[in-house]
Order: sequence, then C-alpha cells, then structure tokens
Amino acid sequence: MQVKRWGQLDALRQQLGESRWLLCVDLEATCDDYPADLNEAARNAHVLEVQRDEMETIEIGIGLLDVQLEYRIVDHFGQFVRPLLRPTLTEFCTGLTGISQSDVDTAKRFAEVQDQLGEWLRPRNTEGWRWCSWGDYDRNQLKEDAFRAGVDVLLDPARHINLKKCFWKIFACRALGLKCAVESMGLLWEGAHHRAIDDARNLARLAQLLLSARQPT
Repeated sequence: MQVKRWGQLDALRQQLGESRWLLCVDLEATCDDYPADLNEAARNAHVLEVQRDEMETIEIGIGLLDVQLEYRIVDHFGQFVRPLLRPTLTEFCTGLTGISQSDVDTAKRFAEVQDQLGEWLRPRNTEGWRWCSWGDYDRNQLKEDAFRAGVDVLLDPARHINLKKCFWKIFACRALGLKCAVESMGLLWEGAHHRAIDDARNLARLAQLLLSARQPT
C-alpha cells in the first residue's frame, strides 16, 4: 500500500512532538456474543453473560518504539489482568483470545498491573512518551478500568493517538482491522490474533514501518 497523503503522515509525526517514546498498546477484555444459530426472537431473549458496559481488561500488551532511533522497537510489556465483575471467562472469550481461565485466575488486579506498568514506564518519563492504539476502544476501556478500580488512569487519554484513524487518512482508504492493515503493508502477521501482546507487537511493527516512510523525491 502506498502513502497517498504525505501531509497526514507529517501530521502524525508532529503529534509525537518532542517525545522520545511511542507506546503501541492493545487490550483484550471480558466479552460475550450471541450464538450464531439464534433466530431473531431467540436473540432478543438471549442474555449475554458479559454486557458491553461490564467489559474488563484481561490482558495488556505494549510494544515500545524509540522515536530517536528511527522508530526502532526496543521493548515490550505484557501482563494478564484478573477481572472483578465477571471473573469467569465466557466460552466465546476464551475461544476468541486463547486466554485461559487459569491465566486470569493467577493474575493481579488492574490497579496492581497498572502499578507494574508504571514501574516499567518510569525510566521513560523524563524524555516523554505518547501512546497509540488501533482505534479509541483501548483508551476508553482503560479509563473505565481505572474508574472501577478507584485509581487514576496511567496512560493519559490526552497523550493518545488513534492510529487506525491516522492510517485511513494517510492511505485514503476505508477503515481496516489491525490484521488487515498489517498485511496491507506487506508484513506477515506474527503470533496469535486477539492476544494483546501479539497484537501490540504487530501494531508496533506497523507503526515503525509507517513512521519510517519517506516521500519520494
């Protein structure tokens, strides 16, 4: 896929400002869906085990780019999170993510995982960071998780970049899912789709390739 709007790519780089680090963030959360074989009446009567406003993060994945080193991927962070509202994962959730019940049962609560993330991020605070995700879902979910846990959200929404929106503006294309976008850039998907750490790694690879692009002279 070829860049169509170089001005939009320049605008993305400008959003990074003087920050040295770019965090590429992905989450997985508790979820449920309607069985595929339900008719409309049965679907209306079916109660999801996890409602949309009850979703909780169960995995955080981050790929870290060094803006000053040509957007090199230099580190990763990944942790499971134990949910509070609906501690038992649905069959749909485990099938979608590959995350097992034992993975979350042995994990720490959101506030503790956010503290671990803060320690991991601490050495990068002095030189500044921004963070991105594929869409706005991750930004909103982290705010909700922090609210439920009674803590301040660590990844400031004001520092967030919606890379999905930037992507379709730069390439003048329709909005794509992360996997399709990665593959449209000529990259092979690495790892499992819908695992936060793998999605974050692939998001970081996409961001690195995108931000490193140079306009032909």
